[in-house]
Amino acid sequence: MDSSKGLQSHLQRVPGLLRSLPRVILAGLLLAAILNLLAGVFLRYVMVRLSDWFDLPSINFFWVEELGEFTLAWLSLIGAAMGIAEGVHFTIGTFTHRLPPRLRIVLHRTLHALVACFGVAAAISGGQLALANRALTSPGLGINLGLLYLSALIGGLLIAVYGAGSALARVPLAREPGEKAE
Repeated sequence: MDSSKGLQSHLQRVPGLLRSLPRVILAGLLLAAILNLLAGVFLRYVMVRLSDWFDLPSINFFWVEELGEFTLAWLSLIGAAMGIAEGVHFTIGTFTHRLPPRLRIVLHRTLHALVACFGVAAAISGGQLALANRALTSPGLGINLGLLYLSALIGGLLIAVYGAGSALARVPLAREPGEKAE
């Protein structure tokens, strides 16, 4: 059961920039995570040895882990939402292909409605956490911790929208050999 085609047809109505914004943000976050990881490796394995060799003050790179946590949180939640939108999320069809087509549609819609409900719950919790932690800052970079939890709000909203879109989209069913089309 692949609903990506149905959801993608609905997404085609959304203006191009808005539709591609989550992908652009994901690409930027992925690039930031890679550069952050490379900087951490360089600072840890090259600069620490150089500063020891030349008897220079040590380099603090504790911010690398903190920045990695921020990018990972945003990458995970927006990436999960995009996985739902693209229909590439993990599924195992062990017995659903044996169900009648109408029951497969009901199951598909129910599961995606549950995904949308999870997105709403994540958005609510993320919003509450973002508000509760808006006065706190991270120890290394001094970034507002509300931004970390804002990832759950934004990701949850995207999961809810894409999950609901998948639940409401036309469901093209894979047919077994010899099965008649609906």
